[in-house]
Amino acid sequence: MRILKMIFPLILVVVAVTSCGARATENKDKQADDSQKRAVITLSTDEFVKKVADFRSNAQEWKYLGDKPAIIDFYADWCVYCKKLTPILEELAKEYEGKIYIYKIDTEKEREIAAAFGIRALPTLLFIPMNQDPQIAQGAVPKDELKKIIDSLLLK
Repeated sequence: MRILKMIFPLILVVVAVTSCGARATENKDKQADDSQKRAVITLSTDEFVKKVADFRSNAQEWKYLGDKPAIIDFYADWCVYCKKLTPILEELAKEYEGKIYIYKIDTEKEREIAAAFGIRALPTLLFIPMNQDPQIAQGAVPKDELKKIIDSLLLK
């Protein structure tokens, strides 16, 4: 009986530790799956400078660095219209996968880039065709309008 009293607490500790570890692993796996499902790419300012345009070294001239047309969604987590636009952009990113990039930039975290582009209203979308100047649209653009813009401006 004495051995049982000593072993029982040990068994409880082992069960508790392994079950917590399993939950942590499950959560990490779920987060990895969720991020793989997302087709919209969130960019930091440093990533923007490498993938989209180096506005730091050449603020006077626009030179797109990407190999496909792109849309950049300037958003904030508190913005109601930004939240409504997010699933639409996810759908479009999957629908046009391999043809265009759709990026997101959190204006609260990436203030330098928001200032560089003069972002004053949210959401703001920057449409970047290949070999042309980008165009800006403010507000939550409906999905059918976004598709028209993608087809006529970005993929023409």
